[in-house]
Amino acid sequence: MTVLAHLSDLHLDGGSRNADRAERVVGHLRELSRPVDAVLVTGDLADHGDPAEYAEVAKLLDTLPYPVFHCPGNHDSRPAYRSVLLGEEPSDGPVNQVGEAAGAVFALCDTSIPGRGSGRMDDATIAWLDEVLAEAAGRPAFVAFHHPPAVLHHPLLDEIRQHEAARLAEVVERHPDVVGLFCGHAHTPAVTTFAERPLLVAPGVVSALALPWEPGGEAGWAEGGPLDYDRPPGLAFHVVDDDRRVTTHFRFCP
Repeated sequence: MTVLAHLSDLHLDGGSRNADRAERVVGHLRELSRPVDAVLVTGDLADHGDPAEYAEVAKLLDTLPYPVFHCPGNHDSRPAYRSVLLGEEPSDGPVNQVGEAAGAVFALCDTSIPGRGSGRMDDATIAWLDEVLAEAAGRPAFVAFHHPPAVLHHPLLDEIRQHEAARLAEVVERHPDVVGLFCGHAHTPAVTTFAERPLLVAPGVVSALALPWEPGGEAGWAEGGPLDYDRPPGLAFHVVDDDRRVTTHFRFCP
C-alpha cells in the first residue's frame, strides 16, 4: 500500500493569513501517526512569483519529513521557482521534474502559460512526459500538474482549465502503468476520470471554490469571484493498493 498526501494552491505571499492556513495543513502532515510515502504539491505555491515567496515555501516544505514533489501553477514564476526551489539557473522554460518514491515514478509537469490563467502542456512537455513514462515501464507512475484537463462543471473554472488536453490523453493511453493523475487550480476537491484513469483534484489551501449551485458560486470575477476565504484549508490522502486501485480521502484543517 502506498499513501500519498496531496495539497495545492498555497499562494504564499509573505502575509500571515496564507502562511497560517498553509501551516495548518503542513502541521497536520507532520503529526501523522505513520509516514506517508510522498507529498505532492500541485502548483500555485507562491501568489506573485517573488523570490521571497519561494523562500517562504521552501522553509515550510522543509519541515516535512517525507519526500516532497511539486510543480508550478499559473501564479508561479518559472525563473524564481527554478532558482529558489530547485537551485538551478533561472530560465523561462517549462519546469518539468521526475521524482521517485516507494518504488513509483512521479512525473511533475508544467502546464502554466506565463501571463495567463489557463494552462496547456507545450510540445516539449508532452514529449518529455512520453519519454519519462516509457522509461518507467513496469513501475507505478503518477502524473501531476496544476490545471485540470477535464471539465469540472464550473463555468469560470472551466474557462481556465488545461486546454488541448487530448494530446495528454494520447500519452497517458499509451502507458498502462499510469495509475492516476493529480492536479490543483480548482480550489475545490473533485474526483473524475481522464483518459480512463482517476483524475484527482486537491482542495485549495488558500481558499475554496463555491460551486454554481452554492451561495456565491455564481459571482463573476468582477464581483470578486466565487472563492470563499472562510472555509478551512484542506488536503487529500490517496491510498494506492497492490492492485493499483486508488482510494481518496479528503481532510480539512480548522
